[in-house]
Amino acid sequence: MYKIVSKRQLGPHIYLMDIEAPRVAKSAKPGQFIIVKMDEKGERIPLTICDYDESKGTVTIVFQALGESTIKMAEYDEGDYFQDFVGPLGMPSELVNEDINDIRKKNILYIAGGVGTAPVYPQVKWMFNNDVKVDVIIGTRSKDTLILEDEMKAVAGELYITTDDGSYGYKGMVTDLLKDLVEKEGKKYDLVVAIGPMIMMKYVCLLTKELNIHTIVSLNPIMVDGTGMCGACRVTVGDEVKFACVDGPEFDGHLVDFDEAMRRQAMYKTEEGRAILKIEEGDTHHRPGCDCE
Repeated sequence: MYKIVSKRQLGPHIYLMDIEAPRVAKSAKPGQFIIVKMDEKGERIPLTICDYDESKGTVTIVFQALGESTIKMAEYDEGDYFQDFVGPLGMPSELVNEDINDIRKKNILYIAGGVGTAPVYPQVKWMFNNDVKVDVIIGTRSKDTLILEDEMKAVAGELYITTDDGSYGYKGMVTDLLKDLVEKEGKKYDLVVAIGPMIMMKYVCLLTKELNIHTIVSLNPIMVDGTGMCGACRVTVGDEVKFACVDGPEFDGHLVDFDEAMRRQAMYKTEEGRAILKIEEGDTHHRPGCDCE
């Protein structure tokens, strides 16, 4: 059993929880995720790790209460317990394994969209703790839906906020601001890391390809069971079929077939859609070696 030691609401239907999970906290790295199961009959919910504290033995998760399971999770409070809290899973950010001196030579920009701010935060914090200053753009619908601003401000080199409605910061999309930073303010970036809704990451990648900036994206939004067995997170990267939860969740954004991934995301929600995908994709519908139905 895994105790909820603290809980707070960050915005409309958005919650942060610190979970007592010492072994996960000891092993976690930026970019990885966990799977929560609330009770014996509960759904497996993959969530990217927002933060971790080895000394306290806690792992921080952020989630949006939209579906039946996450709405139920939002009703849990401090002192309650989750039955399962499995992780860390997935591959850590590729930057964690690079030579830190090489990283310090790069100009890096992180772009976070909405709740994607949560998985961006541990990566930026890791950079800060290793004396690397990186810029961050957070894009959100309005000021009311902005999360983790103070936390991000404490670890980012420069923090830029964009809102769709102009209620706070720069009015417009993250791509509009990125283009202004490069073309009007003369910013030069060697790497962009984008995490957020699939449509946002798609258009970030279209722009960074024009600007010739290498781009990494995290495909955690398409994960369902977190093992590759359900086939939900199947994605084409270059000329290869990958599964976000076991091969990623991070990939070269310029190689990801976003249109295919978003089509699958929509189709996978219905039984009929899953049946069609199974026929279309044949042996590549599930992770190799998986005999599940």
